[in-house]
Amino acid sequence: MKVKSEILSLLNVIGKLSFLMMIRHIVILIFFGICYCSQSSEDQKDASAPIVSTPLGKYQGSILTSSLGKTIYSFRGIRYAEPPVKDLRFKPPVPIKKHDGIYNAREDGAVCPQPIEGTPVSEDCLFVNVYSTKLPERSDNPKRPVIIYIHPGGFYGLTGRSSLAGPQYFLNQDIVLVTFNYRLGALGFLSTGDKEAPGNNGLKDQVELMKWVKKNIEAFGGDPNSITLFGYSAGATSVTLHLLSPMSEGLFHKGIIGSSSGLNQWPTSRNQLDVTKRQARVVGCSDDSSSNIVQCLRGKSAEELGNSLRKMFEFGNEPVLLWKPVIEGEFGQERFLTDHPIKLVLEGKFQKIPILAGITAEEFANRALEIITKPEMLSQLDKNWEKLAPITFLYERDTDRSKSISRGLRSFYFGNQTLGKSVQVQMTNLYNEAQSGFAVNRAVKLLASKNSQPVYYYRFSYKGRFSHYYLPESNGTVPYGPVHHDDLIYMFCSDPLFPKIEKTDPEFRTVQKLTTMWANFARTGKPIPETCGRLDYAEWDPYNTKTQKYMDIGDTLKMGEKLYEDRYAEWEKLFPLSQYNKIEDVSY
Repeated sequence: MKVKSEILSLLNVIGKLSFLMMIRHIVILIFFGICYCSQSSEDQKDASAPIVSTPLGKYQGSILTSSLGKTIYSFRGIRYAEPPVKDLRFKPPVPIKKHDGIYNAREDGAVCPQPIEGTPVSEDCLFVNVYSTKLPERSDNPKRPVIIYIHPGGFYGLTGRSSLAGPQYFLNQDIVLVTFNYRLGALGFLSTGDKEAPGNNGLKDQVELMKWVKKNIEAFGGDPNSITLFGYSAGATSVTLHLLSPMSEGLFHKGIIGSSSGLNQWPTSRNQLDVTKRQARVVGCSDDSSSNIVQCLRGKSAEELGNSLRKMFEFGNEPVLLWKPVIEGEFGQERFLTDHPIKLVLEGKFQKIPILAGITAEEFANRALEIITKPEMLSQLDKNWEKLAPITFLYERDTDRSKSISRGLRSFYFGNQTLGKSVQVQMTNLYNEAQSGFAVNRAVKLLASKNSQPVYYYRFSYKGRFSHYYLPESNGTVPYGPVHHDDLIYMFCSDPLFPKIEKTDPEFRTVQKLTTMWANFARTGKPIPETCGRLDYAEWDPYNTKTQKYMDIGDTLKMGEKLYEDRYAEWEKLFPLSQYNKIEDVSY
């Protein structure tokens, strides 16, 4: 329809802005309200709708259809924890109680508070969706491998709702797919570094979700002993930290880390008091003490806290990460993260399981071009490099070491050049390394060196007709390249954000490749268990620190070695592992 076309055209322009790329997703959700992929008989209310019986009670779902015509048994909007409201705000999640009767699981639950309007938003947002193509029949349980997807969004946005994470592609494979919401922003990651708000509640929501899956997934045809945790961006950072957390031990068996990781150059501290105080001031609270901050924020509406996000950024839409995981002190609570992530990995203190990790070829090109195309911002960055570079490229601030890192990055990427349009390629590379690439490369190297199980590495370079970022001069028709989130286009249906990919579309082969490899990994711990025609007869060798092999996922599958070796070597020099061996024990 014409209105849809006009709105999508407008949103493609909006999508060229980095922070607003996330808002673009949500605006589409607001305007259309539903996912066009979720067609056919999902509105049925009759007795033929599927019902499952779990240890927590019965759930009635609906019927969807995969892109290859498979029947999907869809159960959406299931509570996995008590509503985190009133006295439970800023507290760890509380397990959901058993219910009587039949729970209506036909529709998605609300989105966690973030700056949106016109779609269900609520602090009561801890909901899970489960999708399966085969349910148990009497004593016959298929016990298929389970993929739990942790959505991206910088720990402050997006959702696991079917509008953005539709199952129609993944459920062509014989898996069970789980998507969910977790608390975001201040509501999920407020941290004062003391008993008032130790932090990490959004990550503890994820742990509670994994416990719910472990306990209930057999009723949906899933295998509780074959659970793969798949996270993207902030979700990938989460997966990395679940490898290290004592709270997550034994709750999953394989990990997929997409376009970020928790083993990065970003400062990981014992609190986020600076961000917490900024949040307090933005909504009119005093910032003089932890207790006063938390008490005042408890009195603010969830809507006010969610909508205040735009006022939290410091330089344009930077930093891309505001609220982050913290190292928790001991205040009588169960601690999610007990020490610095890199220190824990160097000491071998992580779950030894198969890992699949990688990036897109152009990751954060959109954010680089946002700077390049705004003369005022570029001039500010050029003139105030030592102050603004740490904010933009996510490393420690206001120290002699920070200044040294800033000078090193500027020299390596730009030499003596003044920052202008001529440095577009270098700026793109810098953004890519800083905001995702180096974190993933370091995770692959460290985990592979300490893991008894294989680690697989990839770069997604396939360029289809659709993208989250288009060449500015193309009027929203020519993708810049596979940027951040673009590989998700081929794994999750998010129409009307993108048209549904049909069997006759050229992109469908990539849909089949990615979902097949990810399902293979969930099933066997290997993305390509043996060579086969539909996977280009490729062999995917695990990564090791000597050969440093990775799979390039483009028009074809092709192995490469030593991805961006020179660029990552510079980051290794500026952020040496030796500094993490000297980190003091942070136990309280």
